[in-house]
Amino acid sequence: MTSGFRIGAACAATLAFVVVFAGGMSTPWAVAKQVRPAPGAWMSVGRTTDEQRFSPLAQVDAVSVKGLGLAWYADIDTERGQEATPIVVDGVLYVTSAWSMVKAYDARTGAPLWAYDPKVDRGVGGVACCDVVNRGVAAWKGRIYLAALDGRLIALDGKTGAALWSVQTTDPKLPYTITAAPRIVKGRVIIGNAGAEYACRGYVSAYDAQTGKMVWRFYTVPGNPADGFETPELKRAAATWHGQWWKFGGGATVWDSVVYDPRTNLVYFGTGNGLSWDQELRSPGGGDNLFVSSIIAVNADTGKYVWHYQETPGDEWDFDNTNPLMLADLPLKSGRRHVLMQAPKNGFFYIWDARTGKLLSAEKFAPVNWAERIDRSTGRPVENPAIRYDRTGKPVIISPAPLGAHNWHPMSYSPLTGLVYFSVTESNAGFDAAKDFKFNPKTYNTGVNSAGAAALYAAPGAPQRGNIRSYLLAWNPVRQKEVWRAPNAVYGASGTLATAGGLVFSGDAAGHFDAYDARTGALIWSTPTQAGVVAAPSTYALGGVQYIALLVGARGLPAGVERTSAVSANNSRLLVYKLGGAVALPTATFVAPSTIGRTLNPPLLTATNEQVIDGQASYARVCSGCHGDNAVSVKSIPDLRYTTLLHDANAWNEVVLAGVRREKGMVSFRGQLADGEAEAIMAYVISRANQDKAAEQAKK
Repeated sequence: MTSGFRIGAACAATLAFVVVFAGGMSTPWAVAKQVRPAPGAWMSVGRTTDEQRFSPLAQVDAVSVKGLGLAWYADIDTERGQEATPIVVDGVLYVTSAWSMVKAYDARTGAPLWAYDPKVDRGVGGVACCDVVNRGVAAWKGRIYLAALDGRLIALDGKTGAALWSVQTTDPKLPYTITAAPRIVKGRVIIGNAGAEYACRGYVSAYDAQTGKMVWRFYTVPGNPADGFETPELKRAAATWHGQWWKFGGGATVWDSVVYDPRTNLVYFGTGNGLSWDQELRSPGGGDNLFVSSIIAVNADTGKYVWHYQETPGDEWDFDNTNPLMLADLPLKSGRRHVLMQAPKNGFFYIWDARTGKLLSAEKFAPVNWAERIDRSTGRPVENPAIRYDRTGKPVIISPAPLGAHNWHPMSYSPLTGLVYFSVTESNAGFDAAKDFKFNPKTYNTGVNSAGAAALYAAPGAPQRGNIRSYLLAWNPVRQKEVWRAPNAVYGASGTLATAGGLVFSGDAAGHFDAYDARTGALIWSTPTQAGVVAAPSTYALGGVQYIALLVGARGLPAGVERTSAVSANNSRLLVYKLGGAVALPTATFVAPSTIGRTLNPPLLTATNEQVIDGQASYARVCSGCHGDNAVSVKSIPDLRYTTLLHDANAWNEVVLAGVRREKGMVSFRGQLADGEAEAIMAYVISRANQDKAAEQAKK
């Protein structure tokens, strides 16, 4: 080893094998190094195919971390959410930004090497459920693979950024999008897609990494029975549906996590919600609706079904199972088992036998009221009878809310501590069946009226509505128990990284990048980032130096933080740290040129996806008649996308609730809107204004 560089002692035997094994490979991009990368490598978003996001590097440890400083940074020229994990191959750092752009830098110095813009039509952002984000790229034999928001899978030359081939993986006439990072499996690129709130049928596909030719595809819900079924499993799945679900696609999109296991030769992935959320709309009469909200394992070579487990049968609360999956070997009571693990939206931590899919355990890791427990004998949840709002005809408060107890934010596992580290968000939401629902493929088709539960929240003893608290959680998967938690000062979630230095790294919504003691949760080191953080960091070593890389940038800026970037209103940046790093972030406030006339100049969207969805329904109910559908006015009534009130919530409420413009025809809606509903409408209008602003800029 180079002087000054070390790896965790507990990993030494494994890593010695890796170094010898990898030494004879003809290329550092070969599959062996993807499965067992060298100690200082970070070649895929999860580092290894098991997606543990654990690094054997230990130069930065609980003592030395206090000397960690910024080595270099790079401004990112987009200002939406930044969710990618940087990867490093042969001394080059690759990262994606919002709008599916790819950047390549010298991983030591930060010198820019090339940039690639797939020129995604900004109009696609209108059907991107949860921002125009991208979670990273994949690398294979000198190539970088990008999955673009508009459904294209693109192969780039790793040295130059030149496009080598591009294939459209989705029907461009349908509202599909892609925000996930591709995965490389045995020379093939695996990718899914999103769009279950619109009009999409879920599937995952494998493409030849050399040519871009599709090798196999697995559909996650059955299509029209009159057309026949692609596989026997889909024919059996159709028996769990009712009505004409296929007219709107069915949902169950594979919009994030995909994991490959060389030991079982299986590819595992999770599916999302059904279309619509309200089950009575998509499948009158109920049913499990396979394979909605499920984990599926397929043969890596053929894509053929091997096993599945449905976490939330007949899901109607948006409890997607596309959240991070992870493989590990655990010392369970039954003996050492090779397992698949997940901490999904619905609040239960699941462990399955990786080969058979047998449920080994499932316990609550956050407050849950939709189910009492998971029945180990059947594998099914023991549901709260009141949760089926479509059947009871009554609104209900559900915990967790649709964004979940744990969403897409990457989790990590340390084999040294035996703990899994992930962000938890405690929340709840009201559910009520929407009256007179009409399907529209260009908007969210949840079939849910969240405002219908307003009276429940107003009742004595009702829980606090919406987001309650968030924290970083250390979870013992063997005992299925919490070990420690680190509360967040500001509500939010972000990805994690565990290292052999005994540390867990994670950012936060308050604009900090933190290092915690992996065993105790004690905060050891923290540094300001000038931006909100949602992405997960990675770490790599070059020339005997350990670096830690983090992409920052979220909706809006943290409280008290000013804009310091000329190219990004939310200070989106790539930050890379090392021991002794002494680079400083800029401190001068950047003031954007003023705008005049009829120009879209909305603030950045800082509201949650739930607020935007709630606001869309409320806007349609009380605002669209005057101000126009989709917040676009075609009358003399003001177009709300252009109002300066979007920059001042108090002024907005003075108009909407207090009626200060009554004399101009804008009466007060106090009494017609529930608590928080005016703010939700504002959030929706801000969202629409930002979408249209991006579309205008794309035409220039």
